[in-house]
Amino acid sequence: MKRRLILASALALSALHMGPVWANADSTKTLAATASTAGASQVSLDAVVEAVRQATLSTQVAGTIVGLSVKAGDRVRAGQELLRIDASAAQQQVAGSSAQLEAAQANLNVASKELERQKQLFQKQYISQGALDRAQAQWEAARAQVQAQQAQTRAAQTQTGFFSVRAPFNGVVSDVAVTLGDMAMPGRPMLTLHDPSALRVSAAVPQSMLSGVRSQLASVRYEIAGHSAQPLTAGTAQLLPAVDPVTHTAQLRLALPAGIEGLVPGMFARVWVPGVQAASNTQNPKAEPVMLPLSVIVRRAEMTGVYVMDAQGKPRLRQVRLGRVNGQNVEILSGVSKGEQVVTDPATVTTKP
Repeated sequence: MKRRLILASALALSALHMGPVWANADSTKTLAATASTAGASQVSLDAVVEAVRQATLSTQVAGTIVGLSVKAGDRVRAGQELLRIDASAAQQQVAGSSAQLEAAQANLNVASKELERQKQLFQKQYISQGALDRAQAQWEAARAQVQAQQAQTRAAQTQTGFFSVRAPFNGVVSDVAVTLGDMAMPGRPMLTLHDPSALRVSAAVPQSMLSGVRSQLASVRYEIAGHSAQPLTAGTAQLLPAVDPVTHTAQLRLALPAGIEGLVPGMFARVWVPGVQAASNTQNPKAEPVMLPLSVIVRRAEMTGVYVMDAQGKPRLRQVRLGRVNGQNVEILSGVSKGEQVVTDPATVTTKP
């Protein structure tokens, strides 16, 4: 006898621009969705992989980019030149400052010799004290001019260093936002660099769960999509003491061990905090996560769903949001409610136009 399935979620197969789905009434097997026993004892939080050290590099000067020695994905060393800007004008300024410094030093030499002569004449009482004081003042002025020109020359030489963008630390180039010939402007992002040896998982903790999460920091676990099928215990967990005034969430950071291949900033992860009750479950029992076998999950391109029955007794494909995997079962965070039934063998469901 044909078993009736209850509507589970808002996304029907017709919304995916596909024809209605039918099943053989005699061969369709179903099961009732049961509540996740872990949902009441732990809470899951969406998280993201971040780099502890990440820098967006720009320049302090304007100019045309004449050298670009790296591309996205390249590994670089601290101090390595990544990008170079046309520094012709700055180099001319350095040359002009150097010439002015040489002229000032020549004037200082003349003033020094004149001061020595005036001192000898003063000892023989051939000149007055006023004449000696004037010679002394000319020498001091020449010396001050040399010091000013030296500072100006050093400033011009330092300015030329701004036309070369170098790596602040060992890392990987994440993104290059410019090409040869582009105009570099002060503050314009040009390259993004991160250190792959120091990564972390960051999750936003709602204000209502802060006390529970704070008491369970030693037991926090995480899993990263495509890398860990089972949650792993974090080595170091830190709950930042500040709460965002807009989202009313605090940042939970978990340090990742070094040497995990394939991890890059921006990857999706999930954090599991045991002993914490999700506020949404207590306020809305219908949103309580349920457990389903992995075999009932249907994947169509970027859509993940299960077959459920509409009010007319026809199986429909519904989009679901998956949670943690526990053996051969998976937690359904949204899309299916407790007590609903799903088709256990998706292969028996056929699509008709």
